[in-house]
Amino acid sequence: MVKVITLSDIKKLIQHVGIQDFFCQLIVEIEKEYARWDQFAKSARHAIHKDNGVIELMPICDDEFYTFKYVNGHPKNPHQNKLTVVALGLLADATNGYPLMISEMTLLTAFRTAATSALAAKYLAKKNVKTIGIVGTGAQSEFQVLAQHAFFNVDTVKYFDIDPSAMKKFYDNLSDQSFKLIPCDSIKSVVEHCDIITTATAAKGRAHILANDFVHAGLHINGIGGDCPGKTELDSGIIARAKIVVEYFLQSKHEGEIQESNATVYAELWELASGKKVGRENESEITLFDSVGFAIEDFAILKLVHALTAKYDIGIEMDLIPEISNPKNLYALLS
Repeated sequence: MVKVITLSDIKKLIQHVGIQDFFCQLIVEIEKEYARWDQFAKSARHAIHKDNGVIELMPICDDEFYTFKYVNGHPKNPHQNKLTVVALGLLADATNGYPLMISEMTLLTAFRTAATSALAAKYLAKKNVKTIGIVGTGAQSEFQVLAQHAFFNVDTVKYFDIDPSAMKKFYDNLSDQSFKLIPCDSIKSVVEHCDIITTATAAKGRAHILANDFVHAGLHINGIGGDCPGKTELDSGIIARAKIVVEYFLQSKHEGEIQESNATVYAELWELASGKKVGRENESEITLFDSVGFAIEDFAILKLVHALTAKYDIGIEMDLIPEISNPKNLYALLS
C-alpha cells in the first residue's frame, strides 16, 4: 500500500501543526539534511526545456529513502488562469525500491523554497533582522515572508509588484499578521532600509530586477526567481560585489544568477549548515543566496510530511503496488 497525500491533506496538516510551527520544523529538517551532504547520492535535476517553459525531475537518495519531484515552470500559465509551477513528489524505501508516499508538491514546493531562503538568511543576514522586502508578490511571496517571519523577529515587510492586483492579493493574505505591511511604488523603495530582500519574479530572460545601485552595505539578498538557463534577476554588478552561496554548484552554475559569469562562489549551503564555513563575517557585507532549488529540500519536506501525516492519521492508503504471495506470479493479479 502507498500513502497518498492530497492538497486537502496538506491543508489539514497545516491546521493541526500551525503554519509558523510547520515552518520552524521544516527549517530544522532542511538544515539537518544539508549538514549531512556527503551521505546523499545526488545529481543536478533533469530538465526538458520547451519554448513555453520547462519540465523537470529532481531525484536524490540516501541509504534509507529515495525521493523525486516532478515540477514544471511555465511563466505564461497565469494568462490562462493556471499556476506557473505545479509539482508532485514521491518518497520511497531505498532498501527495496518500494514507494511509500505520493504527495502533492505544489504547496510543499512553496513551503520548502521559503524555508530554505530562511535557512540561508540564518547564516547570511545580519543578526537583528527587523525589516524585510520582497519584489514579486506572486504565488511564492506569502510563503517567503512567513518563513522569514517564523525565524526572525520581523516587524516590517515592504513589497512591490508590477501587477497591482498581485500586491492587493499579498496584502489581503497577510494583513492579519503581526508585522506592518508597506506597499511600495518601486523596487528601489522596497530595498531602502531593508535587512533582507527577496526577488521572486517569474519572467524569462536576463532581467535586472534588482539594480546594483539599489544595494546597500549589509543587505542580504535571496534571489529565488532566476532558476533556469537564460533567466536571471540581478544586475551583474551585484554578483561582483556579493558574498555568494549556492545550493549545488553544478546545478547553480547552469541555472542560477551565476550562470555565464566568472563570479566567485563562496560556499554551497551545506558548508554553512555543517559548520565547515562561516556565513556573514561583518555587518557591512553584501550577501547573496543564489537559490534555484535543490532535491535535498524536497527530500526533507517529504520525510517531514510522511512523519507528520502518520502522527495525525492524515492521508489514504491505496493499492498502487502489488502485494502477492508469489513475487514471480504477477499474472495472478489478473485472475
